[in-house]
Amino acid sequence: MLAGISSVELLDSFSNAIDANDYLQNNIVDLMFLDIEMASLNGLEFAKSLVYKPLIIFITAYPQYALESFEVDAIDYLVKPVRIERLLRAINKAENYLSLLQKKDNEEIAVVEEDYVYIKSERKFVKIFFKEILFIEGLKDYVIIHVEGKKVLTAMNIKTIYNQLPGKNFARVSKSYIVNTDHIISADTNTVYIRNEEIPIGSNFKEAFFNQYVEGKILKR
Repeated sequence: MLAGISSVELLDSFSNAIDANDYLQNNIVDLMFLDIEMASLNGLEFAKSLVYKPLIIFITAYPQYALESFEVDAIDYLVKPVRIERLLRAINKAENYLSLLQKKDNEEIAVVEEDYVYIKSERKFVKIFFKEILFIEGLKDYVIIHVEGKKVLTAMNIKTIYNQLPGKNFARVSKSYIVNTDHIISADTNTVYIRNEEIPIGSNFKEAFFNQYVEGKILKR
């Protein structure tokens, strides 16, 4: 399937994490497709062990590891058998993120006000109103701010930006995601839905999220 996608160059493939690790130490890799169940070291453990890791798309027969995969900053999680349209969607997402990372140029939060923030992005200051932020996604040492009609990349960790956002509107739902609660369409025990996006809820954040942002707002019979 990858051979038929012109934007992808398959550099190599490995049947175990040890050989893959040796390759990554000596070669530049943008994107890695990673299985979960492997000999000696599973895919999640392998991803956690990497100091400098490429973007990761998990491909596995085990759907139960999906939430845990996003805790290691996975771009996507595909369950076998993989459909070509689903694979293309994951690759397009990875290419989009890679493009944002390559454009990065000393972005950072410059000013925080009551209802907006300035982000230094690509040599200019971008004014972003809190109410227009849909969600924020952590990616390695950066965060991507998803706003109406655009994405803004800034070089900081997700904990730093979360501490500067108004708490009543923004909820940390996992190690990699912050959501604007005003834009939540629905939520179940594992997922928050904002527009067409499905955002996983991490197990360590689930109780606090539902207690603070959901339970007190449910209509009673």
